[in-house]
Amino acid sequence: MSFESIPAVHRDDVAEILIPADRIATRLDEMAAEIDRDYEGKEVLLIGVLKGAIFVMADLARRLNVPVAMDFMACSSYGSSTTSSGTVRIMKDLDADIDDKHVIIVEDIVDSGLTLDYLVRNLRSRHPASLEVASLLTKPSRREIDLPVRYVGFEVPDVFVVGYGLDFAERYRGLSDIVVLRPEAYGG
Repeated sequence: MSFESIPAVHRDDVAEILIPADRIATRLDEMAAEIDRDYEGKEVLLIGVLKGAIFVMADLARRLNVPVAMDFMACSSYGSSTTSSGTVRIMKDLDADIDDKHVIIVEDIVDSGLTLDYLVRNLRSRHPASLEVASLLTKPSRREIDLPVRYVGFEVPDVFVVGYGLDFAERYRGLSDIVVLRPEAYGG
């Protein structure tokens, strides 16, 4: 596979393109259609988990036909590491009240499940009408806590992926493809 879509500055760091941009776009179309079907006649509040979910959430919201509002949370459990520390901190909370709203948490990737478990428990305590999760990627082989993810883009193997919002130390987020990094790029 050609690396032409990867900016030259990052090409040496990429082992392979795991999911090209066109497959991401097609899957987001399908996920939006599922959400439209499930929430027909209702307004949906998408809650993006910053920073990684920003691309997924923006592209998903543009594809939805149901009324949609958006808010953001920032949680930290990784820092600049490649694995979750298991300690979750809310760095930015919601601006809106979610009481009696139909909420979909939008994630870039569900890995260990630790951050998402904390977030789901926290948001459930705020009494939404419904609460579901949409994630572009899921990595079941790394799961420490089994959580239902209602809308899944792709299941990925246990490799270190970046692009389309996912980063390593704030790099690679803007790649349009999901790529596997060479271990040398992240000290693995």
